[in-house]
Amino acid sequence: MITVSLCMIVKDEAKVLSRCLDSVRDLVDEIIIVDTGSSDRTKEIAAGYTDRVLDWEWTDDFAAARNYSFEQATRDYIMWLDADDVLYEKDRAKFAELKQSLSWEPDAIIFNYDLAFDPNGNAIASSRRYRLVKRSQGYRWFNPVHEYLNVKGGKVLDTDIAVSHHREGDHSARNMAIFQKWIEKSGKLEGRTLFFYANELLDQKRYPEAAACYETYFGEPIGYREDRIAACAKLAECYHHLGQKDKQLDMLLKSFQYDVPHADISCAIAGCFEAKEEWGLAVYWYNRALESRLPEGYMGVVNAAYQTWVPHVQLCFCYARLGLLQQALEHNNHALSYLPGEANLLENKKRLEQALGFTASTNLSEGTNTETPDKE
Repeated sequence: MITVSLCMIVKDEAKVLSRCLDSVRDLVDEIIIVDTGSSDRTKEIAAGYTDRVLDWEWTDDFAAARNYSFEQATRDYIMWLDADDVLYEKDRAKFAELKQSLSWEPDAIIFNYDLAFDPNGNAIASSRRYRLVKRSQGYRWFNPVHEYLNVKGGKVLDTDIAVSHHREGDHSARNMAIFQKWIEKSGKLEGRTLFFYANELLDQKRYPEAAACYETYFGEPIGYREDRIAACAKLAECYHHLGQKDKQLDMLLKSFQYDVPHADISCAIAGCFEAKEEWGLAVYWYNRALESRLPEGYMGVVNAAYQTWVPHVQLCFCYARLGLLQQALEHNNHALSYLPGEANLLENKKRLEQALGFTASTNLSEGTNTETPDKE
């Protein structure tokens, strides 16, 4: 059976650290906690789980801290978690089974990373991460903020085990401060660092600056497929807020240079046509969202809403505007299968059934809130 070192970096995580460690303490063979300057009970709590609690002088570089934690590991594999992560029981069971039954030794193992949840606790936005890596491979972390584990080469195992992330607090100011120091030190940002900086600018609604950074990023010679597609969607969002509707649509279509149409991109394109009351074209693209399938090996953030209830809600609205009430009712009912009890959809159902029965006019709601949860 493989052995696993859990390596974590923490600071002022007293509120959530026990929840995280309780969910994995019996699944790993070694726990290493690197504290980067806590002023609360974090180190005291960590000491209740391991005698490997180490101090690291913070240098505004998350990759450096994570690499230091990895260097302390002594077991076959290294697993990383943040303090606001947790493995729930079904995923604990899958992880235990993986350790027991693994018949070969991959160099890296991928888990799902669930990022947002509905009121029932079901994941509605997730990505995929290299979660366990073979220590002997010496994989390293890169980027001072929004750091990533650079796994190149080797054998990879993909699993459906999920780590659930429940983000604590807003880290935007901290992240921007690190980026500013990086700019002062190096004079510029490039590659993934530039992409992540643009994301922070977008989150702060600094749309002209964000747009300029994304445009520069597309001039970079290389980039991950997932980052390129996300940058298309995010730059389109900037253009939307800047009132540049043609550029918004052009940027969404640009994503097809990197992959087949994704559900979120298709919904955004449909929304452009819906805004112009071009209902037939909107219908076409919402249907493409329902048909979309992610390519094998895709590692980017995926929001399940764009493949489930969002297209159905908007198709109901578009078909009603086209006078096709039966189709509108069918899609409203599909949406209700995902959101049972949703008030707007129930009201739509009532009005559509009345209209179909008595040929009365309808005045439909566009549905429930279709805003997506924040992405990491």
